[in-house]
Amino acid sequence: MLGGAAALAAGGVYWWRATPPYYGGAKLTVAQAHEAAASGDVVLVDIRTPREWAQTGVPEGAHPIDMRRDDFLATLSQVAGTDKGRPIAVICARGVRSARLSRALTEAGYTNIVDVPEGMLGSAAGPGWLKTGLPVAAVEEG
Repeated sequence: MLGGAAALAAGGVYWWRATPPYYGGAKLTVAQAHEAAASGDVVLVDIRTPREWAQTGVPEGAHPIDMRRDDFLATLSQVAGTDKGRPIAVICARGVRSARLSRALTEAGYTNIVDVPEGMLGSAAGPGWLKTGLPVAAVEEG
């Protein structure tokens, strides 16, 4: 019986990690995010890890800021400015972390956070940045 409980717990952890929480704010497809970032209508932030950036590159026009950084909010302010109403679009691999962070930023007082739920690799929301064929840029080491 203990084996079944362990399997059930493992399945729950997988579900929690693989299922984005509900985010009731604005959302963009990857194509819309690309266009909005290119036109300057949003600040696009790739919140994945440096290892992920090295594997796939980052969306063209995006600012790579690892969401695990202790100084994430300070770095976000350096990139997007201090106006918490400025549109900021958040992208990750498959839309789970971006939804979680979109909620957290909204709770922190940001009023125009936009989730990109397809992510780089695709999700239930769509095929993702890479499969859509949108441009990526390499991240410089340093």
